[in-house]
Amino acid sequence: MQNNLAELHKRREQARAGGGAKRIAAQHAKGKLTARERLDILLDEGSFEEFDMFVEHRSHDFGMEKQRVPGDGVVTGWGTVNGRVIYVFSKDFTVIGGSLSKAQAEKIVKVQEMAARNGAPIVGLFDAGGARIQEGVDSLAGYADIFLQNVLSSGVIPQISVIMGPCAGGDVYSPAMTDFIFMVKDTSYMYVTGPDVVKTVINEDVSHEDLGGYRVHALKSGVADGAYENDLEALTQVRRLIDFLPSSNRQAPPVRESFDIPDRDERSLDTLVPANPNKPYNMKELILKVSDEADFFEISPDYAKNIIIGFARMDGEPVGIVANQPQVLAGVLDIDSSRKAARFVRFCDAFGIPIITLVDVPGFMPGTKQEQGGLIKHGAKLLFAYAEATVPKITVITRKAYGGAFDVMSSKNIRGDFNYAWPTAEIAVMGPKQAVEIIFRNELGDPEKLAAREAEYKAHFASPFVAASRGYIDDIIMPHGTRRRIVRALKSLKGKELKNPWKKHDNIPL
Repeated sequence: MQNNLAELHKRREQARAGGGAKRIAAQHAKGKLTARERLDILLDEGSFEEFDMFVEHRSHDFGMEKQRVPGDGVVTGWGTVNGRVIYVFSKDFTVIGGSLSKAQAEKIVKVQEMAARNGAPIVGLFDAGGARIQEGVDSLAGYADIFLQNVLSSGVIPQISVIMGPCAGGDVYSPAMTDFIFMVKDTSYMYVTGPDVVKTVINEDVSHEDLGGYRVHALKSGVADGAYENDLEALTQVRRLIDFLPSSNRQAPPVRESFDIPDRDERSLDTLVPANPNKPYNMKELILKVSDEADFFEISPDYAKNIIIGFARMDGEPVGIVANQPQVLAGVLDIDSSRKAARFVRFCDAFGIPIITLVDVPGFMPGTKQEQGGLIKHGAKLLFAYAEATVPKITVITRKAYGGAFDVMSSKNIRGDFNYAWPTAEIAVMGPKQAVEIIFRNELGDPEKLAAREAEYKAHFASPFVAASRGYIDDIIMPHGTRRRIVRALKSLKGKELKNPWKKHDNIPL
């Protein structure tokens, strides 16, 4: 017995050492934590239970039989975040660069299947060099097994990926199919093929950062939903995100005690919208002032800034918020903002999270660049997502709601439950000047007549009363009472039941 205990202790220590002290020191020198240190931060203290600590790869080719480390480059298991169960896998770059073997894939698939079966979120921490070349097709098959579980778990459990080092090939395709991807600034990279391959194939010299750093994916491509300064901040923020999410599509979003007043008035909102309709203001001010304790977890804050998405709470209950941002491109809808918001709306709907939509939108972005880029289909994604969603949907129009963008932003006609407008709302096909120049084009040579026509148009449409008189707006509310009205509306929708027609699946305009 004593010999067995000594052997167990020895093997555990060997597994926990990963690639050894030298490689751990190299990891730290790059500003990165090890796979196990990351799990210590992500999970509640003492809650981690590991699976498959002693698993080793089975390859004998290219001298691999001499490079066997218990655990084989990934740490898997389960633990808790603020008491709630989650499943995890954390790639260990110190062991053969974290590259994927068939054995490693089997470990990851095991926790993926357990998470889906038990209805718990799964978090993957990525720091790896892609497929283990020495294993060839076995490694590729392992990736396909992981991809399949990503797809089968989509909409069933929340899937979160954190890119914490260089990730290529299959190690970026799997995160791409998860719900949220976060990066660490200056130490993490994502690309299908690395700089060396790019140089060989197309003779282009490019750095890791310029090819797949956070500035590429969190600011330009939209692949990443955020980037943080270091491992510690990234993992702390993931803990915060998990607090907003249900464990699975079988459970309601987690409610927590709120220390905010549900019917709190916010008088400063009465002056948020400027008198000049062309002057911008910060929509985040409204979001923070109506949310519990001004707590808002923003998703993709540096990408498509003309729309804001993220999670907040209303009287202790999580909600998803989608809001046009007048400070950026006047809050116009374009390709990037439509894609960004559509995916978020679909996530909220999949997991039963009510959606609050704050509207100040002058329409869709015009121009050849947008049309050639497929704005019609990309804009339709957002329309499709809102129309498809069956969760409670509450819309507040603060100022402009012009053209098709009025319809798209959770309007009454695409099953918005409560549609409110502030007295400053303008609901029309287009802005007054553009409308008058089209309707009265025969009077373009008479500035005085055009000015009179514009004033007439404004009097008719530069208020929410016409839309309210036709039932497209449920009520015109005072800005300072917005939080109270949203909270009450959410309570009234607790028993909402709405089902779409049976189908195998829809065909969203991808």
